Amino acid sequence: MVRLTKIYTKTGDDGTTGLATGQRVRKDDLRVEAYGTVDEANAAIGLTVIQADFAAAAGHHEARDLAEILRSIQHDMFDLGADLATPRTQDENPAARLRIVESQVARLEQIIDKYNEKLTPLNSFVLPGGTPLGAAFHLARTIVRRAERIGVALHAERQSEVNPDAVKYLNRLSDLLFVLGRVANDWGAKDVLWKPGNSRGK
Repeated sequence: MVRLTKIYTKTGDDGTTGLATGQRVRKDDLRVEAYGTVDEANAAIGLTVIQADFAAAAGHHEARDLAEILRSIQHDMFDLGADLATPRTQDENPAARLRIVESQVARLEQIIDKYNEKLTPLNSFVLPGGTPLGAAFHLARTIVRRAERIGVALHAERQSEVNPDAVKYLNRLSDLLFVLGRVANDWGAKDVLWKPGNSRGK
Protein backbone atom coordinates (compact mmCIF):
# COMPACT_ATOMS: atom_id res chain seq x y z
CA MET A 1 0.00 0.00 0.00
CA VAL A 2 1.29 3.46 -0.91
CA ARG A 3 0.91 6.19 1.69
CA LEU A 4 1.72 9.82 0.90
CA THR A 5 1.90 12.12 3.89
CA LYS A 6 4.29 14.86 2.82
CA ILE A 7 4.50 16.14 -0.74
CA TYR A 8 7.84 17.92 -0.61
CA THR A 9 10.88 16.38 1.05
CA LYS A 10 13.74 18.57 -0.26
CA THR A 11 15.75 15.39 -0.92
CA GLY A 12 15.71 16.15 -4.64
CA ASP A 13 17.14 19.64 -4.32
CA ASP A 14 20.56 18.29 -5.27
CA GLY A 15 19.24 17.08 -8.63
CA THR A 16 18.82 13.45 -7.61
CA THR A 17 15.81 11.24 -7.03
CA GLY A 18 15.23 7.88 -5.41
CA LEU A 19 14.39 4.73 -7.35
CA ALA A 20 12.00 2.16 -5.90
CA THR A 21 15.03 0.34 -4.46
CA GLY A 22 16.14 3.45 -2.56
CA GLN A 23 19.11 4.02 -4.87
CA ARG A 24 19.71 7.71 -5.63
CA VAL A 25 20.25 8.69 -9.27
CA ARG A 26 20.35 11.95 -11.20
CA LYS A 27 16.97 13.24 -12.32
CA ASP A 28 18.15 13.19 -15.93
CA ASP A 29 19.11 9.50 -15.70
CA LEU A 30 17.71 7.49 -18.62
CA ARG A 31 15.66 5.34 -16.26
CA VAL A 32 14.04 8.39 -14.68
CA GLU A 33 13.39 9.79 -18.16
CA ALA A 34 11.66 6.53 -19.07
CA TYR A 35 9.24 6.32 -16.15
CA GLY A 36 8.77 10.09 -16.14
CA THR A 37 7.61 9.95 -19.75
CA VAL A 38 5.28 7.08 -18.88
CA ASP A 39 3.80 9.41 -16.24
CA GLU A 40 3.42 12.13 -18.87
CA ALA A 41 1.70 9.67 -21.20
CA ASN A 42 -0.66 8.67 -18.42
CA ALA A 43 -1.62 12.31 -17.91
CA ALA A 44 -2.42 12.58 -21.62
CA ILE A 45 -4.50 9.42 -21.38
CA GLY A 46 -6.36 11.01 -18.45
CA LEU A 47 -7.27 13.98 -20.65
CA THR A 48 -8.43 11.54 -23.32
CA VAL A 49 -10.71 9.88 -20.76
CA ILE A 50 -12.31 13.27 -20.08
CA GLN A 51 -12.79 13.86 -23.81
CA ALA A 52 -14.36 10.40 -24.08
CA ASP A 53 -16.77 11.22 -21.26
CA PHE A 54 -17.77 14.44 -23.07
CA ALA A 55 -18.22 12.52 -26.32
CA ALA A 56 -20.34 9.87 -24.58
CA ALA A 57 -22.57 12.57 -23.09
CA ALA A 58 -22.97 14.02 -26.60
CA GLY A 59 -24.15 10.67 -27.97
CA HIS A 60 -20.95 9.03 -29.28
CA HIS A 61 -21.89 5.36 -29.08
CA GLU A 62 -18.42 3.91 -28.50
CA ALA A 63 -16.99 6.64 -26.27
CA ARG A 64 -18.13 5.15 -22.96
CA ASP A 65 -16.42 1.85 -23.75
CA LEU A 66 -13.28 3.69 -24.88
CA ALA A 67 -13.18 5.59 -21.58
CA GLU A 68 -13.39 2.34 -19.61
CA ILE A 69 -10.54 0.83 -21.61
CA LEU A 70 -8.40 3.88 -20.93
CA ARG A 71 -9.19 3.91 -17.21
CA SER A 72 -7.95 0.33 -16.98
CA ILE A 73 -4.82 1.25 -18.94
CA GLN A 74 -4.09 4.07 -16.50
CA HIS A 75 -3.66 1.47 -13.76
CA ASP A 76 -1.32 -0.47 -16.04
CA MET A 77 0.69 2.71 -16.56
CA PHE A 78 1.33 2.97 -12.83
CA ASP A 79 2.40 -0.69 -12.86
CA LEU A 80 4.70 0.20 -15.75
CA GLY A 81 6.16 3.19 -13.93
CA ALA A 82 6.86 1.05 -10.88
CA ASP A 83 8.47 -1.57 -13.11
CA LEU A 84 10.78 0.94 -14.79
CA ALA A 85 11.62 2.57 -11.45
CA THR A 86 12.89 -0.77 -10.14
CA PRO A 87 16.05 -2.15 -11.79
CA ARG A 88 15.69 -5.88 -12.45
CA THR A 89 18.20 -8.25 -10.84
CA GLN A 90 19.29 -11.69 -12.05
CA ASP A 91 18.24 -13.44 -8.85
CA GLU A 92 14.95 -11.57 -8.56
CA ASN A 93 11.92 -13.38 -7.19
CA PRO A 94 9.22 -12.82 -9.86
CA ALA A 95 6.54 -12.52 -7.19
CA ALA A 96 8.47 -9.94 -5.17
CA ARG A 97 8.31 -7.07 -7.68
CA LEU A 98 5.50 -5.40 -9.58
CA ARG A 99 6.34 -6.08 -13.22
CA ILE A 100 4.45 -5.78 -16.48
CA VAL A 101 3.61 -9.33 -17.58
CA GLU A 102 2.83 -10.91 -20.92
CA SER A 103 -0.90 -11.16 -20.15
CA GLN A 104 -1.13 -7.36 -19.96
CA VAL A 105 0.47 -7.09 -23.40
CA ALA A 106 -1.84 -9.80 -24.74
CA ARG A 107 -4.88 -7.93 -23.44
CA LEU A 108 -3.90 -4.87 -25.48
CA GLU A 109 -3.52 -7.08 -28.55
CA GLN A 110 -7.01 -8.49 -28.02
CA ILE A 111 -8.52 -5.02 -27.85
CA ILE A 112 -6.61 -3.93 -30.95
CA ASP A 113 -7.91 -6.94 -32.89
CA LYS A 114 -11.49 -6.42 -31.67
CA TYR A 115 -11.67 -2.85 -32.96
CA ASN A 116 -9.31 -2.97 -35.91
CA GLU A 117 -11.27 -5.69 -37.72
CA LYS A 118 -14.20 -3.26 -38.02
CA LEU A 119 -12.10 -0.43 -39.49
CA THR A 120 -11.64 0.25 -43.18
CA PRO A 121 -8.00 -0.36 -44.24
CA LEU A 122 -6.00 2.82 -44.80
CA ASN A 123 -4.39 3.91 -48.07
CA SER A 124 -2.61 6.90 -46.52
CA PHE A 125 -1.30 8.09 -43.17
CA VAL A 126 -3.78 9.71 -40.77
CA LEU A 127 -3.18 13.28 -39.64
CA PRO A 128 -3.70 13.87 -35.91
CA GLY A 129 -7.17 15.37 -35.51
CA GLY A 130 -10.59 14.63 -36.91
CA THR A 131 -12.58 15.07 -33.70
CA PRO A 132 -11.52 16.42 -30.28
CA LEU A 133 -11.53 12.84 -28.93
CA GLY A 134 -9.59 11.55 -31.92
CA ALA A 135 -7.01 14.31 -31.52
CA ALA A 136 -6.65 13.46 -27.81
CA PHE A 137 -5.93 9.83 -28.71
CA HIS A 138 -3.27 10.93 -31.19
CA LEU A 139 -1.58 13.19 -28.64
CA ALA A 140 -1.49 10.36 -26.09
CA ARG A 141 -0.19 8.00 -28.78
CA THR A 142 2.77 10.23 -29.64
CA ILE A 143 3.79 10.58 -25.99
CA VAL A 144 3.60 6.81 -25.57
CA ARG A 145 5.82 6.46 -28.64
CA ARG A 146 8.37 8.76 -27.02
CA ALA A 147 8.22 6.69 -23.83
CA GLU A 148 8.81 3.61 -25.96
CA ARG A 149 11.87 5.15 -27.65
CA ILE A 150 13.35 6.00 -24.27
CA GLY A 151 12.50 2.53 -22.98
CA VAL A 152 14.25 0.97 -25.98
CA ALA A 153 17.34 3.09 -25.29
CA LEU A 154 17.28 2.11 -21.61
CA HIS A 155 16.93 -1.57 -22.49
CA ALA A 156 19.81 -1.36 -24.98
CA GLU A 157 22.04 0.28 -22.37
CA ARG A 158 21.08 -1.87 -19.36
CA GLN A 159 19.48 -4.95 -20.85
CA SER A 160 19.71 -7.15 -17.77
CA GLU A 161 18.08 -4.47 -15.60
CA VAL A 162 15.01 -3.81 -17.76
CA ASN A 163 11.90 -5.94 -18.16
CA PRO A 164 11.44 -6.49 -21.92
CA ASP A 165 7.67 -6.80 -21.45
CA ALA A 166 7.63 -3.21 -20.22
CA VAL A 167 8.96 -1.97 -23.55
CA LYS A 168 6.68 -4.36 -25.43
CA TYR A 169 3.68 -2.96 -23.55
CA LEU A 170 4.48 0.56 -24.73
CA ASN A 171 4.73 -0.63 -28.32
CA ARG A 172 1.31 -2.29 -28.21
CA LEU A 173 -0.22 0.63 -26.35
CA SER A 174 0.76 3.14 -29.02
CA ASP A 175 -0.77 0.84 -31.65
CA LEU A 176 -3.95 0.57 -29.58
CA LEU A 177 -4.25 4.32 -29.15
CA PHE A 178 -3.95 4.74 -32.93
CA VAL A 179 -6.74 2.24 -33.55
CA LEU A 180 -8.97 3.75 -30.87
CA GLY A 181 -8.30 7.21 -32.31
CA ARG A 182 -9.83 6.00 -35.56
CA VAL A 183 -12.78 4.54 -33.67
CA ALA A 184 -13.20 7.91 -31.96
CA ASN A 185 -13.28 9.51 -35.42
CA ASP A 186 -16.55 7.72 -36.20
CA TRP A 187 -14.79 4.50 -37.17
CA GLY A 188 -12.46 6.35 -39.52
CA ALA A 189 -15.14 8.37 -41.31
CA LYS A 190 -13.74 11.59 -39.83
CA ASP A 191 -10.06 10.67 -40.20
CA VAL A 192 -8.04 13.34 -41.97
CA LEU A 193 -5.74 11.62 -44.45
CA TRP A 194 -2.30 12.88 -45.42
CA LYS A 195 -2.04 14.22 -48.97
CA PRO A 196 1.67 14.12 -49.92
CA GLY A 197 2.87 17.41 -51.37
CA ASN A 198 -0.47 19.04 -50.60
CA SER A 199 0.93 22.58 -50.32
CA ARG A 200 3.38 22.45 -53.20
CA GLY A 201 2.90 25.20 -55.71
CA LYS A 202 0.42 27.10 -53.58
